[in-house]
Amino acid sequence: MKFTLSWLKTHLNTDADLSTILKGLTNIGLEVEGVESPAEKLGAFRIARVLTADPHPQADKLQVLTVDAGDGPLQVVCGAPNARAGLIGVFGAEGAVVPVNGMVLKKTAIRGVESNGMMCSFRELELGEDHDGIIDLDPQAPVGQVYAQWAGLDDPVIDVSITPNRQDCMGVRGIARDLAAAGLGTLNAIIVPEINGAGPGPDVRVDDADGCPAFFARTVKGVTNGQSPEWMARRLKAIGQKPISTLVDITNYLMIDLGRPLHVYDLDVLKGPLVARKGRAGEEVLALNGKTYTVDDTMTVIADDAAVHDIGGIMGGEHSGAQDSTTGVLIECAYFTPERIAMTGQKLALTSDARGRFERGVDPAFLDDGLSIATDLVVKLCGGTPSEATRAGEPPVAANTVRYDPSQCLSLAGVYVGDDEQKRILQSLGFGIEEHDATFDYQDGVPVTTPAYWTVSVPSWRRDVDGWPDLVEEVVRIVGLDQVPSTPLPRTPGVAKATATVEQLMERRVRRTAAARGLSEAINWSFISEKEAASIGGGDWALANPISEDLKVMRPSLLPGLLSASRRNVDRGASSVWLFELGRRYFADRERATASFVLAGEKLPRGWQTGKAQAFTAFDAKSEVVALLAAAGAPVGNLQSFGEASAAYHPGQSGTLRLGPKTVLAEFGVLHPSLAKQFGLTGTVVAGEIFLDAIPAKRRNGFMRAPYAPPALQAVKRDFAFVVDEALEADALVRAVRGADKKSIVDVRLFDVFAGPGVEESKKSLAIEVTLQPGDKSFSQEELDAISASIVKAAEKLGGVLRG
Repeated sequence: MKFTLSWLKTHLNTDADLSTILKGLTNIGLEVEGVESPAEKLGAFRIARVLTADPHPQADKLQVLTVDAGDGPLQVVCGAPNARAGLIGVFGAEGAVVPVNGMVLKKTAIRGVESNGMMCSFRELELGEDHDGIIDLDPQAPVGQVYAQWAGLDDPVIDVSITPNRQDCMGVRGIARDLAAAGLGTLNAIIVPEINGAGPGPDVRVDDADGCPAFFARTVKGVTNGQSPEWMARRLKAIGQKPISTLVDITNYLMIDLGRPLHVYDLDVLKGPLVARKGRAGEEVLALNGKTYTVDDTMTVIADDAAVHDIGGIMGGEHSGAQDSTTGVLIECAYFTPERIAMTGQKLALTSDARGRFERGVDPAFLDDGLSIATDLVVKLCGGTPSEATRAGEPPVAANTVRYDPSQCLSLAGVYVGDDEQKRILQSLGFGIEEHDATFDYQDGVPVTTPAYWTVSVPSWRRDVDGWPDLVEEVVRIVGLDQVPSTPLPRTPGVAKATATVEQLMERRVRRTAAARGLSEAINWSFISEKEAASIGGGDWALANPISEDLKVMRPSLLPGLLSASRRNVDRGASSVWLFELGRRYFADRERATASFVLAGEKLPRGWQTGKAQAFTAFDAKSEVVALLAAAGAPVGNLQSFGEASAAYHPGQSGTLRLGPKTVLAEFGVLHPSLAKQFGLTGTVVAGEIFLDAIPAKRRNGFMRAPYAPPALQAVKRDFAFVVDEALEADALVRAVRGADKKSIVDVRLFDVFAGPGVEESKKSLAIEVTLQPGDKSFSQEELDAISASIVKAAEKLGGVLRG
């Protein structure tokens, strides 16, 4: 909904400036989409007089003009056919920017003749579509003045977003009414002229009361159509409406101004009475937009004995609309039901400004007044003699009243507004108020007190108001939505318990940990294709009637979805992909909660030693798995590494983490090359899956951060290197050493693996760092020697020999 500031002030008597009005609109719930002032982009264009116009020596269709824009004569080359000596137009000098294309005007030579600017057309200034010639102004226009100021274009255009329930604000007057209620001025009285008709009204009737309950009309004979007055055309052009002719522009103007759509018919084209009826199968209408529409019996049309002339309430017909030669018109002012308008518009895929208002619901009590205002404008601007009005049907103007207690404003919205202020606001918005005092009576011998209340009459233009909460909304809206306090709801005893389950809390921790480690969350379909399922061993559940063959099998793994997402990221230029997902895997017995991730592309940041990109390794995947398991509450210190990952992973570059030999908590490693290739991924791709449902419940339930208790004494670190069989897993040695003295040994870390000179063939050297933490006193040398001996003994049980 667009309107200019000056247009608004024809209805709103106010001294408020633009910024105050914009803030007021936002505060009362009318969202400002934008504000623009045409004068800002036209400030460099001035009114100029053409002093001379001579033929161009090198081009038949060009002229060489001498132009005076107030600073003396300038030479300009122009190709407009209407350029002539004495013409007053609009001139853009060197440096001006042409609005239509953003071109910066420069001094240039056109066919060998110097040109110092440009005489402009309406289209070049984005003031209309006329491009047949340059602008031809009134001879009295002041030469040298900025054109936008003289033409009244320094009038800001405000664009407001109107929600579907606010049909009353689909006209400038409704917006002015809201601002007046908010204290930004007073609403000017609307003047409804008295029309003294000569002769009977036109023959119109209603045969489809469900679609068109009321059809009011009046004829005006002896009119002279032409161009709209400058004030009307300027306002319409400012909001993007193209002026057509006075008769048509009057209807468009009143639709924007008062929210009342109307239509005018060429009286000489009509054959017989004009009837609002249902459409008939096969009937067609050539609408004003140049397109032909086929109607049916679910639609309301306006027709005479010969043809259909109007798709009721949406768009008129081309052949019966007002033309330049029209001398008599029939003015239609009807009420169409919103439901019928919406259904017809959807069926025909036809939108219009009239439809946008009728399907919201125009004021059914404004037919007489709307017809009188339109008739008065036609007579004043086009002349002619009006007839009496014909009123066919009955508009739905049944009274709507709401019982309201002013205290409900505080109880519902949490905002205290005094009774007098509420009364002022509602009456300013057009509501009627009848106050009722409290009463005291006896019912069956029991004293009953009825508190004071109001009976509020809802105005005919507010079909969205149905009950007392709507009245509270109106009061709070006008007071200002920014005045609603942020008040937390009270916590009712026995209800304020945590609602998240243990599993949900665990998943929340895993999700946050993954994000904190730099992974981005992906959310994929729970269905995959049969081909994708087969690549990871097949799925247990297939849909009999899938919406797509690519979504046929319920996923037995989260990897296919993550791999597809990784490929899409790589295809769009991502050099490093870090994706994770929390979801469910589906098997014949049950669904299983799982967290999975994929790392593909380059490992960032690049290595500082070589400056080259590095590939992900199985150890990168293991690092992520251990971190996520720790977040889930798994006992990561007791986990054992095994090498038997699923077939999705590369043999020898993958593994599993388990609690004992049977309880698999996760698997990780380098993805099998054939699987990566199937999903279009090149290079090394690593992945991991954490089986959240396999984590012991007691660990999940009892997950809690240990209190921070820094040791009183400094830890002691000792390094050991053992020569072991090449087949021995380093994890076995680490676990054995950790168990050598559970009281003193708090951490064991592998930091080196070596095989080569100095180490027997089929052997390897594993170097570990052991952290010892003293308790209430420091370790003595004897105690350290004893602990070291127990470590060596634990390694010897695995065949390890302390390296010399």
